[in-house]
Amino acid sequence: MKIKQLEETTRFLISKGYTKPNVGIVLGTGLHQLINEVDIEQEIAYADIPHFPKATVEFHSGKLIYGTLSGKKVIIMSGRFHLYEGYSHWEVSYGVRTMEKLGISSLLISNAAGAINLSFKKGDLMLIDDHLNLQGNSPLAFAEVGEFGERFVDMLAPYSKKMNDSLKLIAKQNNIQLHEGVYAGVFGPQLETRAEYRMLQILEVDAVGMSTVPEVIVANHLNLPCSAISVLTDECDPKNLAPVNIQEIIKIAGNAEPKMIILFKALIKGI
Repeated sequence: MKIKQLEETTRFLISKGYTKPNVGIVLGTGLHQLINEVDIEQEIAYADIPHFPKATVEFHSGKLIYGTLSGKKVIIMSGRFHLYEGYSHWEVSYGVRTMEKLGISSLLISNAAGAINLSFKKGDLMLIDDHLNLQGNSPLAFAEVGEFGERFVDMLAPYSKKMNDSLKLIAKQNNIQLHEGVYAGVFGPQLETRAEYRMLQILEVDAVGMSTVPEVIVANHLNLPCSAISVLTDECDPKNLAPVNIQEIIKIAGNAEPKMIILFKALIKGI
């Protein structure tokens, strides 16, 4: 059933011109300016794609975009799906499976995250080196998983060392501070308590968010090299917590995004 759904989705997109893409990109909360750099050829709302979930978060636009960026054909998910929206792990990772089925050979992921490492500041970027899955389930936990790939996927190195090394070099060449660290994926949508922030510090987490981990697990399931960058939008110091301002988080993400765009564009050019 799942394979049939995926085949119907990809046939539809191929009929609309989504052909031979090189790179897939997932844009996170408040991150959409990259689209302005793309020579767009096709743009379809998620609601109009067979079997695609619908983005329900107000600051996620919910469009699948196809075009050219840095000389390469790209597919961009402008808006992603989250477990906290009530979706299953299959639905949350459906976009990644679709892009891989269409032919992408590399995946770039972005997200907005909170800084657990107190030496990191609002507006900084963090390259994810490893992650903790604290979302309580796996996108590979379904009966037909063996039809898509190996059930017991090795997660020794979930993020591509080659792509990460390239991003670090690009950051250095462009004088962009790029931290590197461990991302914890939690369920949400509520933010963490002071006790939970202290727990994450004990676990040596550097940043926390509500996405990315299922997408990365599926990318590894599909042998799809991937890298992910967190835009750090708040500082999660349990001793000095302030009430969360979502609009401020969106603003900080937008202000920091140009640095991420430089990194992504240069990386894509070299792929």
